[in-house]
Amino acid sequence: MQAWRVHRNGEPSEVMRLEETDRPAPGPGQLLLRVRAANVNFPDALLCRGHYQVRPPLPFTPGVEVCADTEDGRRVIATAALPHGGLAEYALADEADVLPAPGTLDDAEAAALHIGYQTGWFGLHRRAALRAGETLLVHAAAGGVGSAAVQLGKAAGARVIGVVGGPGKAATARALGCDTVVDRHTDDIVTAVKDATGGRGADVVYDPVGGPAYAASAKCVAFEGRIVVVGFAAGDVPAPALNHALVKNYAILGLHWGLYRQKDPAAVRRCHDILTEYAAKGLIKPLVSERVALADAASAVQRVADGTTTGRLAVLPTGPGTPTGARATGADADAGAAGAGAAGTGGATGEGAAR
Repeated sequence: MQAWRVHRNGEPSEVMRLEETDRPAPGPGQLLLRVRAANVNFPDALLCRGHYQVRPPLPFTPGVEVCADTEDGRRVIATAALPHGGLAEYALADEADVLPAPGTLDDAEAAALHIGYQTGWFGLHRRAALRAGETLLVHAAAGGVGSAAVQLGKAAGARVIGVVGGPGKAATARALGCDTVVDRHTDDIVTAVKDATGGRGADVVYDPVGGPAYAASAKCVAFEGRIVVVGFAAGDVPAPALNHALVKNYAILGLHWGLYRQKDPAAVRRCHDILTEYAAKGLIKPLVSERVALADAASAVQRVADGTTTGRLAVLPTGPGTPTGARATGADADAGAAGAGAAGTGGATGEGAAR
C-alpha cells in the first residue's frame, strides 16, 4: 500500500515521504481500516515537527482522524492509532475509538466531524457551560477548529463573534453564521469586542491560537466569563497573569479532548450521538474547503501548519483529479532510507487551527 511516512522530525513538506509499504497488522483490540478520507489537523504538523504531546516512534504515518471502512464493511470515523495514521491507504484504530460515520455527511465531511467538533462540544458545553443568549468569541473562526466552534455556538443559541485574518476568511466566517466578524489584520480585537457587546465583553472565549489572541481575550472577557484554552497554533504558549483573572472574576479553562477518550469514553460516544443528530438536522456541517489526492498530502499538511487554509483539508486515497505531490528526494530520501532522525525537543502545544 501507499503511505506517507516520517523518518525524522521537521517541517511536513521536508520530512514526509510517500512510500510503498506493507499494510499494518492490527494488534489486540485494534481494527484494520481502509481509508476513505483523512482530515488534516494542526496536530499532524506538530507530529511531524516532534512538538506534539504524543511522540510516536519513527518512522510513523501522520493523520489522526479518518473516515474509513472496516474489514466487515462498516463505514466509520475513527482516531487513528499511531504510528499507523490515516495519510495512507490503510490505517489502524483502537476498536474503542471507532464510531459510526453519519450517513448525512460525505466521507471528507465525516472525517472532519470527529476531533474538531468533539473538542468544540466539550469545550463549549462541558467546560464553559455556554448558555443561550451569551456571547461567544471564537479565534481563528474560519479555520478547522474555529469553524466547528462557530457552528456549535450558533446551535447553542449564542451570539458569535469570530476573529479571522484577512477579508477572504472574514467572508467565510460570515457564511458560517458569525454575528460579528473581526479582522485582526485591520481591527483591534479588544475594541471591536467591547463595541459589539456594549462594553460587557465576551462571556465565553474559545482560543485555539494562544499568543496575542490569548492576551486580547483576557482584556475583553466579561465579568464571570470563561476562556477555553484549546491550543497554541500561534506557536506561543502564554503565561497568564492569575492576579488579572482574580480581579476580573473570569475563569481560565484548559481543554485536551484526547484525555476524555481515556478518562470518560462513554462521554465521547454520547457526544458523537449529539453531533450526528446535529448533522442530520443541518445545525452543523464541516467546512471542507479542499479535497486532495494522497500524493498531495505533504503539501496539505504544510499549508495547515502555515495557517494559510480555510476550514478543513481532506486527503482522499483514491484522489480527486491529477495528483501533483512528489516523493522526497536528496537528503530526506537518504535520511529515510537509513531510518535516521531524532525526535524534536519542543514542548507540547495542543490542538491548533489554521488561522
